[in-house]
This record gives sequence, structure tokens and C-alpha cells, in this order.
Amino acid sequence: MEKRCVASFFLLPLLLSGCLSVEAVKVLATAPPYIDAGVTVSGKLYRAMKPVSDTEEYYIGKAVAARILSSYKLSDNHKLTAYVNLVGNAVALSSERPYLYGGYHFAVLDSGEINAFACPGGIVFITKGTIDAAENEDELAAVLAHEIAHINSYDGIASIKRSRWTEALAAAGSSAAKQSGSTGVSELTGIFEGVVDDVFKTIVVNGYGKTREYAADETCLNFLSRAGYDPSKMKDFLNVLIRQGRSSEGGLLKTHPATAERIDNIRNNLPFEKVDPSLVSLRAERFLASLR
Repeated sequence: MEKRCVASFFLLPLLLSGCLSVEAVKVLATAPPYIDAGVTVSGKLYRAMKPVSDTEEYYIGKAVAARILSSYKLSDNHKLTAYVNLVGNAVALSSERPYLYGGYHFAVLDSGEINAFACPGGIVFITKGTIDAAENEDELAAVLAHEIAHINSYDGIASIKRSRWTEALAAAGSSAAKQSGSTGVSELTGIFEGVVDDVFKTIVVNGYGKTREYAADETCLNFLSRAGYDPSKMKDFLNVLIRQGRSSEGGLLKTHPATAERIDNIRNNLPFEKVDPSLVSLRAERFLASLR
């Protein structure tokens, strides 16, 4: 899908949202873009105004997902996709944001690389190569939980340049944006192409940075524990990549901190709760059955 089509698809709900005053835009411009009022992120409660609403986050995420699908092909294995959604939603329901505007949706990319992407608003992609590298369901759940943690912490939204989002809000509330002619829509389209580019480049090209990746690892351990999965399997999955000699590949490993450092961080932050190993074995059987 072309970028202009993606941006125009995202614009519709914003054009219908009404006008923002100059004062409101000034207030929004000073607020952290990824923080919501009363949202708990990594154990801390933040109370601040968030300029990106849940609805806007959803449409930004859909536009970013469309950009990702211009580079990757979706798997046509519907059985595997349904299974990944089952596991992913079980973890999402145990997260700090269990109910999103558009819900959580998980899709498998037909690629052998080790990678996963968390689009704002709840769309999560995982490659077939990542699923194949996992040894059981708990390791798969760990990868998905890490991506869910990025969504919970608004990490994708935080990558939008504040100046660009302020410009977008001002343009959406301007009289030009309400005109039926092409000038206002063209202006907004150009701005929101930049918004989508900011998020896409962070997710796919540059990564979130070491601090946010470590935080996502730590947060996902709690999600896994609440959902009944073994959080230590996050560490085990990374060890699998090292054993398979894949810890220096591109994709997910290119945009994340060194695998050994992540393992140490996870080991130091594991919850104390223990999981029944027989349940892990049962889930491993279900995992293998889904791959057949």
C-alpha cells in the first residue's frame, strides 16, 4: 500500500474529531506522548495528559501495520494464526492494558528471520522463523509478551516527534482541515505520513533503544506470571538463539540489546512464583501440534 493511501486511511477519524483550541494544543505539546491518565507502566502510576487518544493510537497502528505488510507477506496458515492469537490474547488479558480500542490482533509473517513487531493500538506481528526457533508454548508466549509490553508502555507512540504531533493536532483543528477541498486533506496527509514514518522506522529499522527494551523484558515477565506461563522461558528462548548461533543475526536481534545482556537482566528480575512444570509440558504438546 502506498504511503499516501495509508496516511489518508488514518486521517478520517481525525477529520471527524472536531476542532482543538490553540490553548489545548499548547497543553498537549508539553505532555509526554506515551503517557495516559492513571495508567500503570512498569509498576509506576503516571498521571499526565496524553495527546494521542486510544482511537488515534489504533489508527496510527493500522497505518504502521500496512507499512510493515508492504515488506512482509502474511502466512496463509490459518491454524497457526488462530493458535498465536489464542496465546497472545491470553497474555494480553493479563497485561496492564487488557482492553484496547480495537483489541489485540496477532498475525504470523511468512519469513524465516527472527523478528516481531508491536504496532501501537494492539497489532502484533511475529515471523514464522521466530515461532520455529521457540521450543514450546511458554517461549512463544514470552516473545508475544515482550511485544505486548511495548504496546502497554506506548513505546511506539513515544517515537513520534513531539513537534510533528503538535503540528498534526493544530492542522486537524484548523479550518483548512474541515474544508471539502483537497488542500486541507493534502496538508494533513503529508503530516501524518511523517507520524507513521516515525513509528515505522523505530519499530522496524532503529529499535526502541536499550532502556525501553530492558523495561519491556522486565514488564513482560509479570504478564507471563499473571497468565500462568513460566516467565523464565523468556531467558530460555534467548539462550536457544545463542545455542543455534542466531544471536548475531539481523531482524529482532539487530534492533535489541546484546542477547547475553538481556538474559542477565531477565535473570535478575524474574518473579518468585513457580509454575507447575507439568503444565509447561502440556502446553508444549499443544505448541508442537499447532506446527504440524
